[in-house]
Amino acid sequence: MNKKTDSWLESLFVYKDIRMVRILLLGAISGFPWVLIASSLSLWLKEEGLSRSTIGWAGLIFGVYAFNYLWAPIIDRIQIPLLTKKLGHRRGWIVLMQIVILVSLVVWSFINPTQNLALLITVGLIIAIASATQDITVDALRIEQINANEGKSMAAGAAMAVVGWWTGYKLGGVVALFTAEYFENAGISDYWQATFLVLGVVIILMNIGLMFVHEPIKTDRQSKQRETDKLIEEKLGSRNIVTTFIAYITGTIGGPIISFFRKNGFAIALGILGFVFLFKIGEAFLGRMSIVFYKEIGFSKGQIAIYSKGLGWITTVVFTLLGGVMAMRAGTIKTMFFAGGLMALTNLLFAILAWTGKSELLFAIAVVADDITAAFATVAFVAFISLLVDRTYTATQYALLASIGTAGRTTLASSSGALVDWLNGDWGTFFVLTTVMVIPSLICLWFIKNKVKIGAK
Repeated sequence: MNKKTDSWLESLFVYKDIRMVRILLLGAISGFPWVLIASSLSLWLKEEGLSRSTIGWAGLIFGVYAFNYLWAPIIDRIQIPLLTKKLGHRRGWIVLMQIVILVSLVVWSFINPTQNLALLITVGLIIAIASATQDITVDALRIEQINANEGKSMAAGAAMAVVGWWTGYKLGGVVALFTAEYFENAGISDYWQATFLVLGVVIILMNIGLMFVHEPIKTDRQSKQRETDKLIEEKLGSRNIVTTFIAYITGTIGGPIISFFRKNGFAIALGILGFVFLFKIGEAFLGRMSIVFYKEIGFSKGQIAIYSKGLGWITTVVFTLLGGVMAMRAGTIKTMFFAGGLMALTNLLFAILAWTGKSELLFAIAVVADDITAAFATVAFVAFISLLVDRTYTATQYALLASIGTAGRTTLASSSGALVDWLNGDWGTFFVLTTVMVIPSLICLWFIKNKVKIGAK
Protein backbone atom coordinates (compact mmCIF):
# COMPACT_ATOMS: atom_id res chain seq x y z
CA MET A 1 0.00 0.00 0.00
CA ASN A 2 1.49 3.33 -1.04
CA LYS A 3 1.86 6.43 1.11
CA LYS A 4 -0.96 8.26 -0.66
CA THR A 5 -3.42 5.46 0.20
CA ASP A 6 -2.12 5.40 3.76
CA SER A 7 -2.79 9.12 4.17
CA TRP A 8 -6.35 8.71 2.88
CA LEU A 9 -6.99 5.87 5.34
CA GLU A 10 -5.48 7.84 8.21
CA SER A 11 -7.83 10.72 7.42
CA LEU A 12 -10.85 8.41 7.34
CA PHE A 13 -9.90 6.80 10.67
CA VAL A 14 -10.17 10.21 12.34
CA TYR A 15 -13.95 9.92 11.95
CA LYS A 16 -13.99 6.81 14.18
CA ASP A 17 -13.34 9.03 17.20
CA ILE A 18 -16.38 9.04 19.52
CA ARG A 19 -16.05 12.82 19.77
CA MET A 20 -17.16 13.06 16.12
CA VAL A 21 -20.51 11.53 17.09
CA ARG A 22 -20.92 14.16 19.81
CA ILE A 23 -20.06 16.94 17.34
CA LEU A 24 -22.57 15.46 14.87
CA LEU A 25 -25.26 15.71 17.57
CA LEU A 26 -24.30 19.31 18.38
CA GLY A 27 -24.61 20.18 14.70
CA ALA A 28 -28.06 18.57 14.57
CA ILE A 29 -29.16 20.55 17.64
CA SER A 30 -28.06 23.71 15.84
CA GLY A 31 -29.79 22.86 12.55
CA PHE A 32 -33.13 21.57 13.83
CA PRO A 33 -34.68 24.97 14.78
CA TRP A 34 -34.40 26.02 11.11
CA VAL A 35 -36.96 23.30 10.34
CA LEU A 36 -39.39 25.15 12.61
CA ILE A 37 -38.92 28.74 11.43
CA ALA A 38 -38.08 28.01 7.78
CA SER A 39 -39.79 25.00 6.16
CA SER A 40 -42.59 24.36 8.68
CA LEU A 41 -43.54 27.99 9.29
CA SER A 42 -43.48 28.88 5.56
CA LEU A 43 -45.65 25.92 4.56
CA TRP A 44 -48.01 26.46 7.51
CA LEU A 45 -48.59 30.07 6.48
CA LYS A 46 -48.97 29.06 2.82
CA GLU A 47 -51.61 26.43 3.61
CA GLU A 48 -53.48 28.93 5.81
CA GLY A 49 -53.85 31.15 2.74
CA LEU A 50 -51.37 33.91 3.58
CA SER A 51 -49.67 35.74 0.71
CA ARG A 52 -46.17 35.09 -0.60
CA SER A 53 -45.16 38.59 0.51
CA THR A 54 -46.26 37.88 4.07
CA ILE A 55 -44.34 34.59 4.11
CA GLY A 56 -41.25 36.32 2.73
CA TRP A 57 -41.37 39.19 5.23
CA ALA A 58 -41.92 36.71 8.06
CA GLY A 59 -38.41 35.55 7.24
CA LEU A 60 -37.06 38.76 8.80
CA ILE A 61 -36.97 36.79 12.06
CA PHE A 62 -33.83 35.14 10.68
CA GLY A 63 -32.12 38.51 11.01
CA VAL A 64 -31.28 37.74 14.65
CA TYR A 65 -28.68 35.23 13.44
CA ALA A 66 -26.81 38.13 11.86
CA PHE A 67 -26.35 39.85 15.22
CA ASN A 68 -25.84 37.05 17.73
CA TYR A 69 -22.16 38.01 18.05
CA LEU A 70 -23.33 41.13 19.92
CA TRP A 71 -24.46 39.11 22.92
CA ALA A 72 -21.85 36.34 22.60
CA PRO A 73 -19.71 37.85 25.43
CA ILE A 74 -22.78 37.74 27.69
CA ILE A 75 -23.26 34.03 26.94
CA ASP A 76 -19.60 33.49 27.81
CA ARG A 77 -19.92 35.27 31.15
CA ILE A 78 -23.36 34.77 32.68
CA GLN A 79 -23.95 31.45 34.42
CA ILE A 80 -27.41 29.86 34.56
CA PRO A 81 -28.54 29.17 38.13
CA LEU A 82 -28.64 25.43 38.86
CA LEU A 83 -28.10 24.39 35.20
CA THR A 84 -24.48 25.62 35.04
CA LYS A 85 -23.61 23.85 38.29
CA LYS A 86 -25.27 20.58 37.26
CA LEU A 87 -24.50 20.46 33.53
CA GLY A 88 -21.62 22.84 32.90
CA HIS A 89 -21.57 26.35 31.43
CA ARG A 90 -22.06 25.39 27.76
CA ARG A 91 -24.62 22.62 28.23
CA GLY A 92 -26.54 24.74 30.73
CA TRP A 93 -27.07 27.48 28.13
CA ILE A 94 -28.02 24.96 25.43
CA VAL A 95 -30.61 23.27 27.66
CA LEU A 96 -32.09 26.65 28.66
CA MET A 97 -32.50 27.66 25.01
CA GLN A 98 -33.97 24.24 24.15
CA ILE A 99 -36.55 24.74 26.92
CA VAL A 100 -37.46 28.15 25.42
CA ILE A 101 -37.90 26.53 21.97
CA LEU A 102 -39.98 23.70 23.46
CA VAL A 103 -42.32 26.10 25.27
CA SER A 104 -42.63 28.15 22.05
CA LEU A 105 -43.74 25.05 20.13
CA VAL A 106 -46.41 24.39 22.75
CA VAL A 107 -47.63 28.00 22.33
CA TRP A 108 -47.67 27.58 18.53
CA SER A 109 -49.88 24.51 18.94
CA PHE A 110 -52.65 26.77 20.29
CA ILE A 111 -52.38 29.56 17.68
CA ASN A 112 -54.61 30.18 14.66
CA PRO A 113 -52.32 31.94 12.08
CA THR A 114 -55.04 33.96 10.37
CA GLN A 115 -56.41 35.29 13.67
CA ASN A 116 -53.15 35.73 15.58
CA LEU A 117 -50.46 36.34 12.93
CA ALA A 118 -48.59 38.89 15.06
CA LEU A 119 -48.42 36.48 18.01
CA LEU A 120 -47.35 33.63 15.72
CA ILE A 121 -44.49 35.68 14.24
CA THR A 122 -43.49 36.89 17.72
CA VAL A 123 -43.19 33.30 18.93
CA GLY A 124 -41.20 32.52 15.77
CA LEU A 125 -38.89 35.40 16.65
CA ILE A 126 -38.43 33.96 20.15
CA ILE A 127 -37.48 30.60 18.60
CA ALA A 128 -35.00 32.36 16.29
CA ILE A 129 -33.41 34.29 19.19
CA ALA A 130 -33.13 31.11 21.28
CA SER A 131 -31.66 29.23 18.31
CA ALA A 132 -29.16 32.00 17.48
CA THR A 133 -28.16 32.14 21.15
CA GLN A 134 -27.64 28.40 21.45
CA ASP A 135 -25.53 28.49 18.25
CA ILE A 136 -22.98 30.62 20.10
CA THR A 137 -22.48 28.05 22.82
CA VAL A 138 -22.89 25.02 20.51
CA ASP A 139 -19.95 26.27 18.42
CA ALA A 140 -17.90 26.85 21.57
CA LEU A 141 -18.69 23.39 22.99
CA ARG A 142 -17.91 21.82 19.60
CA ILE A 143 -14.48 23.45 19.47
CA GLU A 144 -13.79 22.52 23.10
CA GLN A 145 -14.33 18.83 22.31
CA ILE A 146 -10.99 18.86 20.44
CA ASN A 147 -7.60 19.74 21.91
CA ALA A 148 -5.85 22.73 20.31
CA ASN A 149 -2.96 20.58 19.02
CA GLU A 150 -5.19 18.05 17.19
CA GLY A 151 -5.22 19.57 13.72
CA LYS A 152 -6.75 16.62 11.84
CA SER A 153 -9.42 16.08 14.47
CA MET A 154 -10.31 19.79 14.39
CA ALA A 155 -10.75 19.63 10.59
CA ALA A 156 -12.80 16.44 10.86
CA GLY A 157 -14.89 18.04 13.59
CA ALA A 158 -15.65 21.02 11.36
CA ALA A 159 -16.87 18.68 8.59
CA MET A 160 -18.97 16.69 11.06
CA ALA A 161 -20.51 19.91 12.39
CA VAL A 162 -21.67 20.85 8.87
CA VAL A 163 -23.02 17.33 8.27
CA GLY A 164 -24.73 17.45 11.68
CA TRP A 165 -26.38 20.79 10.91
CA TRP A 166 -27.79 19.49 7.63
CA THR A 167 -28.86 16.27 9.35
CA GLY A 168 -30.88 18.22 11.90
CA TYR A 169 -32.36 20.42 9.18
CA LYS A 170 -33.06 17.79 6.51
CA LEU A 171 -34.15 14.81 8.62
CA GLY A 172 -36.03 17.14 10.97
CA GLY A 173 -37.83 18.41 7.88
CA VAL A 174 -38.74 14.84 6.89
CA VAL A 175 -40.28 14.26 10.33
CA ALA A 176 -42.17 17.58 10.18
CA LEU A 177 -43.58 17.14 6.68
CA PHE A 178 -44.58 13.48 6.98
CA THR A 179 -46.14 14.10 10.41
CA ALA A 180 -48.13 17.08 9.10
CA GLU A 181 -49.31 15.08 6.07
CA TYR A 182 -50.28 12.11 8.29
CA PHE A 183 -52.33 14.32 10.62
CA GLU A 184 -53.93 16.10 7.64
CA ASN A 185 -54.95 12.80 6.02
CA ALA A 186 -56.27 11.61 9.39
CA GLY A 187 -58.75 14.48 9.32
CA ILE A 188 -57.16 16.62 12.04
CA SER A 189 -58.05 20.21 11.16
CA ASP A 190 -55.18 21.84 13.09
CA TYR A 191 -52.62 19.37 11.76
CA TRP A 192 -49.67 21.78 11.89
CA GLN A 193 -50.40 22.64 15.51
CA ALA A 194 -50.38 18.92 16.35
CA THR A 195 -47.15 18.48 14.36
CA PHE A 196 -45.37 21.04 16.52
CA LEU A 197 -46.09 18.92 19.60
CA VAL A 198 -44.41 15.96 17.90
CA LEU A 199 -41.42 18.16 17.03
CA GLY A 200 -41.29 19.09 20.71
CA VAL A 201 -40.61 15.42 21.46
CA VAL A 202 -37.63 15.61 19.07
CA ILE A 203 -36.32 18.55 21.13
CA ILE A 204 -36.56 16.43 24.30
CA LEU A 205 -34.70 13.52 22.66
CA MET A 206 -31.91 15.87 21.55
CA ASN A 207 -31.50 17.11 25.12
CA ILE A 208 -31.17 13.53 26.32
CA GLY A 209 -28.43 13.01 23.73
CA LEU A 210 -26.75 16.24 24.86
CA MET A 211 -26.10 14.65 28.26
CA PHE A 212 -23.55 12.35 26.54
CA VAL A 213 -21.56 15.34 25.20
CA HIS A 214 -18.82 15.89 27.74
CA GLU A 215 -17.97 19.27 29.22
CA PRO A 216 -15.67 20.08 32.13
CA ILE A 217 -17.92 21.39 34.90
CA LYS A 218 -15.22 23.61 36.40
CA THR A 219 -13.12 25.96 34.27
CA ASP A 220 -11.04 29.10 34.84
CA ARG A 221 -12.93 30.99 32.11
CA GLN A 222 -14.51 33.50 34.51
CA SER A 223 -11.24 34.44 36.22
CA LYS A 224 -9.45 34.91 32.87
CA GLN A 225 -12.25 37.19 31.65
CA ARG A 226 -11.90 39.35 34.77
CA GLU A 227 -8.13 39.53 34.26
CA THR A 228 -8.62 40.83 30.71
CA ASP A 229 -11.08 43.49 31.89
CA LYS A 230 -8.65 44.67 34.59
CA LEU A 231 -5.79 44.91 32.08
CA ILE A 232 -7.80 47.16 29.74
CA GLU A 233 -9.05 49.30 32.63
CA GLU A 234 -5.45 49.82 33.80
CA LYS A 235 -4.55 51.09 30.33
CA LEU A 236 -7.42 53.59 30.56
CA GLY A 237 -5.95 54.95 33.78
CA SER A 238 -8.92 54.67 36.14
CA ARG A 239 -11.75 52.34 37.07
CA ASN A 240 -15.36 53.49 37.07
CA ILE A 241 -18.60 52.60 35.32
CA VAL A 242 -17.57 54.45 32.13
CA THR A 243 -14.09 52.88 31.83
CA THR A 244 -15.54 49.45 32.66
CA PHE A 245 -18.03 49.82 29.80
CA ILE A 246 -15.32 51.07 27.40
CA ALA A 247 -13.05 48.19 28.38
CA TYR A 248 -15.85 45.71 27.71
CA ILE A 249 -16.71 47.13 24.28
CA THR A 250 -13.05 47.53 23.26
CA GLY A 251 -12.11 44.03 24.29
CA THR A 252 -15.04 42.28 22.63
CA ILE A 253 -15.82 44.31 19.50
CA GLY A 254 -13.20 46.96 18.75
CA GLY A 255 -10.05 44.83 18.91
CA PRO A 256 -11.13 42.16 16.40
CA ILE A 257 -12.42 44.75 13.90
CA ILE A 258 -9.25 46.87 14.06
CA SER A 259 -7.15 43.72 13.69
CA PHE A 260 -9.11 42.61 10.60
CA PHE A 261 -8.67 45.91 8.74
CA ARG A 262 -5.03 46.24 9.77
CA LYS A 263 -4.20 42.73 8.53
CA ASN A 264 -5.89 43.04 5.11
CA GLY A 265 -5.80 46.76 4.35
CA PHE A 266 -8.92 48.89 3.97
CA ALA A 267 -9.72 48.16 0.29
CA ILE A 268 -9.19 44.40 0.49
CA ALA A 269 -11.08 44.22 3.78
CA LEU A 270 -14.07 45.93 2.13
CA GLY A 271 -13.80 43.50 -0.80
CA ILE A 272 -13.82 40.57 1.61
CA LEU A 273 -16.82 41.92 3.50
CA GLY A 274 -18.64 42.57 0.21
CA PHE A 275 -18.04 39.00 -0.92
CA VAL A 276 -19.07 37.52 2.44
CA PHE A 277 -22.26 39.61 2.47
CA LEU A 278 -23.27 38.82 -1.13
CA PHE A 279 -22.09 35.24 -1.73
CA LYS A 280 -25.24 33.32 -0.78
CA ILE A 281 -27.93 35.91 -1.50
CA GLY A 282 -29.13 34.18 -4.68
CA GLU A 283 -29.29 30.87 -2.85
CA ALA A 284 -31.18 32.52 0.02
CA PHE A 285 -33.79 34.09 -2.29
CA LEU A 286 -34.36 30.68 -3.85
CA GLY A 287 -34.36 28.86 -0.52
CA ARG A 288 -36.83 31.24 1.14
CA MET A 289 -39.46 30.72 -1.58
CA SER A 290 -38.60 27.17 -2.71
CA ILE A 291 -41.13 25.33 -0.53
CA VAL A 292 -43.85 27.81 -1.58
CA PHE A 293 -42.91 27.17 -5.23
CA TYR A 294 -43.03 23.39 -4.74
CA LYS A 295 -46.52 23.68 -3.25
CA GLU A 296 -47.82 26.03 -5.96
CA ILE A 297 -46.52 23.87 -8.79
CA GLY A 298 -48.42 20.89 -7.37
CA PHE A 299 -46.10 18.73 -5.24
CA SER A 300 -47.43 17.14 -2.05
CA LYS A 301 -45.82 17.43 1.38
CA GLY A 302 -44.75 13.77 1.05
CA GLN A 303 -42.99 14.42 -2.27
CA ILE A 304 -41.30 17.51 -0.86
CA ALA A 305 -40.17 15.47 2.16
CA ILE A 306 -38.72 12.65 0.02
CA TYR A 307 -36.86 14.75 -2.54
CA SER A 308 -36.08 18.03 -0.78
CA LYS A 309 -35.41 16.61 2.69
CA GLY A 310 -34.69 12.85 2.59
CA LEU A 311 -32.78 12.56 -0.71
CA GLY A 312 -31.37 16.03 -0.11
CA TRP A 313 -29.84 14.93 3.21
CA ILE A 314 -27.97 12.01 1.60
CA THR A 315 -26.70 14.26 -1.19
CA THR A 316 -25.62 16.95 1.25
CA VAL A 317 -23.67 14.55 3.49
CA VAL A 318 -21.79 12.98 0.56
CA PHE A 319 -20.96 16.23 -1.22
CA THR A 320 -20.04 18.07 1.96
CA LEU A 321 -17.23 15.55 2.40
CA LEU A 322 -16.28 15.82 -1.30
CA GLY A 323 -16.39 19.61 -1.07
CA GLY A 324 -13.95 19.42 1.81
CA VAL A 325 -11.58 17.30 -0.28
CA MET A 326 -11.81 19.76 -3.19
CA ALA A 327 -11.14 22.73 -0.88
CA MET A 328 -8.04 20.96 0.47
CA ARG A 329 -6.70 20.03 -2.96
CA ALA A 330 -7.73 22.96 -5.21
CA GLY A 331 -7.81 25.67 -2.54
CA THR A 332 -10.70 27.63 -1.07
CA ILE A 333 -10.69 30.44 -3.65
CA LYS A 334 -11.01 28.10 -6.65
CA THR A 335 -13.61 26.02 -4.81
CA MET A 336 -15.73 29.11 -4.20
CA PHE A 337 -15.55 30.16 -7.86
CA PHE A 338 -16.66 26.62 -8.74
CA ALA A 339 -19.45 26.68 -6.15
CA GLY A 340 -20.62 30.12 -7.33
CA GLY A 341 -20.84 29.00 -10.96
CA LEU A 342 -22.64 25.84 -9.91
CA MET A 343 -25.04 27.91 -7.81
CA ALA A 344 -26.00 30.02 -10.84
CA LEU A 345 -26.58 26.96 -13.06
CA THR A 346 -28.64 25.23 -10.39
CA ASN A 347 -30.99 28.19 -10.05
CA LEU A 348 -31.61 27.99 -13.80
CA LEU A 349 -32.82 24.39 -13.32
CA PHE A 350 -35.62 25.73 -11.13
CA ALA A 351 -36.47 28.26 -13.84
CA ILE A 352 -36.79 25.39 -16.35
CA LEU A 353 -39.03 23.51 -13.89
CA ALA A 354 -41.23 26.61 -13.56
CA TRP A 355 -41.50 27.00 -17.35
CA THR A 356 -42.12 23.33 -18.19
CA GLY A 357 -44.54 22.59 -15.34
CA LYS A 358 -44.73 19.81 -12.76
CA SER A 359 -42.18 17.05 -13.42
CA GLU A 360 -41.12 14.71 -10.63
CA LEU A 361 -37.89 13.81 -12.44
CA LEU A 362 -36.87 17.42 -13.08
CA PHE A 363 -37.87 18.28 -9.49
CA ALA A 364 -35.56 15.54 -8.18
CA ILE A 365 -32.69 16.69 -10.45
CA ALA A 366 -33.09 20.35 -9.42
CA VAL A 367 -33.26 19.55 -5.71
CA VAL A 368 -30.23 17.22 -5.83
CA ALA A 369 -28.25 19.79 -7.83
CA ASP A 370 -29.22 22.51 -5.33
CA ASP A 371 -28.05 20.36 -2.42
CA ILE A 372 -24.75 19.57 -4.16
CA THR A 373 -24.22 23.29 -4.70
CA ALA A 374 -25.11 24.14 -1.10
CA ALA A 375 -22.68 21.50 0.17
CA PHE A 376 -19.74 22.80 -1.89
CA ALA A 377 -20.58 26.44 -1.16
CA THR A 378 -20.92 25.89 2.60
CA VAL A 379 -17.69 23.95 2.99
CA ALA A 380 -15.74 26.47 0.89
CA PHE A 381 -17.28 29.46 2.69
CA VAL A 382 -16.61 28.07 6.17
CA ALA A 383 -13.03 27.19 5.20
CA PHE A 384 -12.51 30.66 3.70
CA ILE A 385 -13.64 32.67 6.71
CA SER A 386 -11.82 30.26 9.02
CA LEU A 387 -8.58 30.99 7.18
CA LEU A 388 -9.22 34.75 7.33
CA VAL A 389 -9.46 35.08 11.09
CA ASP A 390 -6.65 36.41 13.24
CA ARG A 391 -5.84 33.65 15.73
CA THR A 392 -5.79 36.26 18.48
CA TYR A 393 -9.52 36.86 17.91
CA THR A 394 -10.60 33.55 16.36
CA ALA A 395 -14.05 33.20 17.94
CA THR A 396 -15.09 36.85 17.62
CA GLN A 397 -13.85 37.39 14.06
CA TYR A 398 -15.41 34.11 12.93
CA ALA A 399 -18.71 35.10 14.52
CA LEU A 400 -18.54 38.56 12.93
CA LEU A 401 -17.80 37.25 9.42
CA ALA A 402 -20.40 34.50 9.72
CA SER A 403 -22.92 37.08 10.93
CA ILE A 404 -22.21 39.37 7.97
CA GLY A 405 -22.83 36.43 5.65
CA THR A 406 -26.06 35.66 7.49
CA ALA A 407 -27.11 39.32 7.28
CA GLY A 408 -26.89 39.22 3.50
CA ARG A 409 -28.98 36.07 3.31
CA THR A 410 -31.64 37.07 5.83
CA THR A 411 -32.26 40.79 5.36
CA LEU A 412 -32.29 41.03 1.57
CA ALA A 413 -33.91 37.62 1.01
CA SER A 414 -36.88 38.67 3.16
CA SER A 415 -38.16 40.54 0.09
CA SER A 416 -38.22 37.31 -1.95
CA GLY A 417 -41.98 36.86 -1.62
CA ALA A 418 -42.60 40.48 -2.54
CA LEU A 419 -40.39 40.01 -5.62
CA VAL A 420 -42.45 37.01 -6.79
CA ASP A 421 -45.64 39.01 -6.26
CA TRP A 422 -44.16 41.98 -8.16
CA LEU A 423 -43.44 39.54 -11.01
CA ASN A 424 -47.09 38.43 -10.84
CA GLY A 425 -46.08 34.90 -9.86
CA ASP A 426 -43.61 34.50 -12.75
CA TRP A 427 -41.43 31.91 -11.02
CA GLY A 428 -39.21 31.38 -14.07
CA THR A 429 -38.10 35.01 -14.15
CA PHE A 430 -37.67 34.97 -10.37
CA PHE A 431 -35.20 32.06 -10.57
CA VAL A 432 -33.32 33.74 -13.43
CA LEU A 433 -32.92 36.82 -11.22
CA THR A 434 -31.54 34.64 -8.40
CA THR A 435 -28.97 33.40 -10.91
CA VAL A 436 -27.89 36.98 -11.69
CA MET A 437 -27.61 37.68 -7.94
CA VAL A 438 -24.59 35.35 -7.77
CA ILE A 439 -22.48 37.55 -10.07
CA PRO A 440 -21.68 40.54 -7.76
CA SER A 441 -20.12 38.26 -5.12
CA LEU A 442 -17.90 36.59 -7.72
CA ILE A 443 -16.76 40.04 -8.92
CA CYS A 444 -15.73 40.85 -5.33
CA LEU A 445 -13.94 37.50 -5.09
CA TRP A 446 -12.08 38.16 -8.36
CA PHE A 447 -10.95 41.53 -7.01
CA ILE A 448 -9.46 40.05 -3.81
CA LYS A 449 -8.35 36.60 -5.01
CA ASN A 450 -4.63 37.42 -5.37
CA LYS A 451 -4.43 39.91 -2.51
CA VAL A 452 -6.33 38.37 0.38
CA LYS A 453 -4.07 37.12 3.17
CA ILE A 454 -5.11 33.57 4.00
CA GLY A 455 -3.26 30.38 4.67
CA ALA A 456 -4.08 28.86 1.31
CA LYS A 457 -5.33 30.16 -2.01
